[in-house]
Amino acid sequence: MKTPTASEAISPDLTTAGPAVRSPGSDGRRPAHGIRRQLPSSPWLFAAPGLLVVGTFSLYPFLSTLVNAFTDRRTLVPGQYVGLANFRELLDDEMFWIGLRNSALYVLGVVPALVILPLLLAMLVQRHIPGITFFRSAFYTPVVASIVVVGLIWVWMLDDRGLINSVLEAVGVGKVGFLSDQWLLLGSAMAVTVWKGLGYYMIIYLAALANVPRELHEAAAVDGAGAVRRFCTVTVPAVRSTMVLVGALSSVASFKVFSEVYLMAGPSGGPAGEDTTLVMLVQRVGTGLTGRVGYASAISVVVFVVTVALMLLVLRADRKEDA
Repeated sequence: MKTPTASEAISPDLTTAGPAVRSPGSDGRRPAHGIRRQLPSSPWLFAAPGLLVVGTFSLYPFLSTLVNAFTDRRTLVPGQYVGLANFRELLDDEMFWIGLRNSALYVLGVVPALVILPLLLAMLVQRHIPGITFFRSAFYTPVVASIVVVGLIWVWMLDDRGLINSVLEAVGVGKVGFLSDQWLLLGSAMAVTVWKGLGYYMIIYLAALANVPRELHEAAAVDGAGAVRRFCTVTVPAVRSTMVLVGALSSVASFKVFSEVYLMAGPSGGPAGEDTTLVMLVQRVGTGLTGRVGYASAISVVVFVVTVALMLLVLRADRKEDA
């Protein structure tokens, strides 16, 4: 007598009845046509929430600003198409050129510091010595602090009756008008931006330095290279792409600076408005019940074009060095 197999003992009806009575998924595989029906729509369902947020808070405001730049729209008054009238008015607006000058000076003063100083700081804190974690946390603390709190602290320190001027008076130097002189105020705002951004870019450099082979430094040391020479010939070439990234990010952030200068110079933009930046000008012109939304949008378009140009210049310079 023939002994039944395991499959026959478990489901004799399926083995004897033949393929006609088997279910389509009895072999553990789903029909291919069902998968094809589900794949095209499933990714869009997952991406829909993110696309909705980006479209609502990024794409729509950008397109709206671009359209308003060619109208005379005000806060409570629908605008009419005026062509390039807003951009022609910019050429004769003294405050626009003051804002462009200050924004450009901000880039020139802040970007080199934020490219070099965080790299040096990262090289110091990457060493594995006792207590280094405390210093890493201390250097990163300004990054997570609110810019309003940071600005108020520095205003208190730099005020005529603040901590720094009190110390200067005590040693016989006298008061320094950090917040009353046009150029000192702009330089003080730059110092706040650099101080707050050091920790952020330090973390980026730490990740890049972790990928630099130690053997390169050891080989350079064997050849007699000192610390400075190893920095120039080993460290800088190894993290050059990261330096380009930091330069691009800090350039865009510096050209669009608002909070630091606004908190230290006030809504008026310092003495006679001489420390006004372009973004401060957008806020001043485009807000309020009688705000000129169309004119402010034209300034915003200029800011966008300049920031894109800055990024392209940085990337172009990097490609030339690679070539």
